[in-house]
This record gives sequence, structure tokens and C-alpha cells, in this order.
Amino acid sequence: MTREMLGLTGVLVMLGAGWGATQPLAKVATSTGYQPLGLVFWQLVIAVLCLGGVTLIRGLRLPTDAYALRMYAVVALIGTVIPNSASYYAITKLPSGLISILLALVPMFAFPMALALGTDRFSMLRLLGLSLGLAGVLLIVAPEASLPDPSMVAFIPVALIAPLLYALEGNVVAKWAGGIGPIQLLFGSSLIGVVIAAPLAGFSGQVVVPQGLTPPDMAVVASGVVHAIVYTTYVWLVGRAGAVFAVQVSYLVTGFGIVWAMTFLGERYSGWVWAAVPLMFTGLFLVQPRPRVTA
Repeated sequence: MTREMLGLTGVLVMLGAGWGATQPLAKVATSTGYQPLGLVFWQLVIAVLCLGGVTLIRGLRLPTDAYALRMYAVVALIGTVIPNSASYYAITKLPSGLISILLALVPMFAFPMALALGTDRFSMLRLLGLSLGLAGVLLIVAPEASLPDPSMVAFIPVALIAPLLYALEGNVVAKWAGGIGPIQLLFGSSLIGVVIAAPLAGFSGQVVVPQGLTPPDMAVVASGVVHAIVYTTYVWLVGRAGAVFAVQVSYLVTGFGIVWAMTFLGERYSGWVWAAVPLMFTGLFLVQPRPRVTA
């Protein structure tokens, strides 16, 4: 493994650790009845403050042409507003660790999308790696004994909305957002996202009014800050190593999400989960960055 590839893999691990923490944080944030769209609104507000500060300090210019505005709107919708709303709802019905596990499906959705868009080339080894990851997820979801309550299966389709849209977003960014820097892209999309989420939260009665330094409020703030940092880095990684490699972060999100949920929420899982983990990490090992790395 070259030094550059080792560095990219290190970034991937850090993203996985950070993103994996957002699922337990979301579980805490929804524990007192905070609603999805209201939480998404505050998540975006925090992202605007964080990314706006970075943009100001670095003296970056935020593109405001029609093309950039369309990209901001698309990324806001498929990268935050819709998938995060679905995840916040699903996590009120499903264990935090299970949500993290289902995020490992992102590469399964991303691979055919990347082929269709021409952003990556077909590889049997890569297909094998992605297939092993999928087999690991199915091993967890399919057996009835893997879920604490069999009725939870009804909410799995809601939880699958996020990985589907994250996969689409990764490919959209790789294909069309190359002319916009990652910080500007996420700052712009967060601004648009606030404009979209605010009226949706208001009209649906899902406005969240912070109560102070309560655990749910602190979880919202922590999740927003982590989201801003890892999301910006993720967009950079997509441009650097390709969408198919970058979405492998979902495997690490799964691993770290399970660990954080066990550590902070006391969740425990069946033997099916532990049988699936080696399959998923073998799949990650087999999927390597594309040979050409852009500067």
C-alpha cells in the first residue's frame, strides 16, 4: 500500500468513527420526542455556523451562479433533508446499531450508479468486495432472531432511504460538482437546506425548541458539528479517491456505530451480527481506490 493510499484509508477510518457516532447521538436526540424535520433544521443551522466560519477565515468565495445554486439544492435534498429526516424517524423505531448496519448498503446502491454514470469502471474484485458487504448486511437483517422484535422489519424500508440517497449523492458530487470546493459545496447546500427545512418543520408541526443543556440538546449540537466536519471531508474524499471508494466509509460507520451504541446506549446484538462483521470488513479490504488520484 502506497503512502498516499494509506493516508486515504486513514481519512476513511476517521470519517467512519465520526459518522458512526451520529447514530447513537440521534437516538439520544429523539429520546424526548424531538421530531425529525426539526432536528434536521438545527443540524443544518449548526453546519451553516461551522462551515460559514471556516469559509470566512479562509477567505473562500461562495459561488452563487445558477449551476452552483442547483448543486446546493440537490445536495441539500438528497444529502441531508430527506435522508436525515428518514433516519431520525427510523431510529425512533429501530436500534441505533441496526441503523448503522443498514448504512453499509450504500456501496451496493452506489456501484451500479457509478457504472451507469461512467464515474468508475467495472471490476470483478470490487464486485466481490461489495457482494461480501451485502451478504454481511443480509445475514443481520434476514434472520428473525437478529431483531429484538420481528415487527421492526416494517420500518427497515424507511431506514433504507438514507443509504440509497447517500449513494446517489456521492455519485452526483463525483460527476457534476468538481468545480465547487467541498467547503463551499457543503456551506451552500446547508444554507439552502435551512431554507427548505424551516418551513417544512413549521408546517408539519415538527419545530424543535431547545430546552437548555439537556442530553438531547447537547446530542443535537454534537451531531451537527460532527456532521459538518465529516461531511465536508467526505466530499473531498469523493473527489480525491472516487465515489465507490469513498462510500466504503459505510462499513466503518457500521463497525463504529455498533461499538458506540454498545458503549453509550448499552445495546447488545445477536450472533448473526458478529458472524456478519468479518464479511463486511473483508468486502472493505477488497475495494481499493481507483489507480488515478487527482491532485
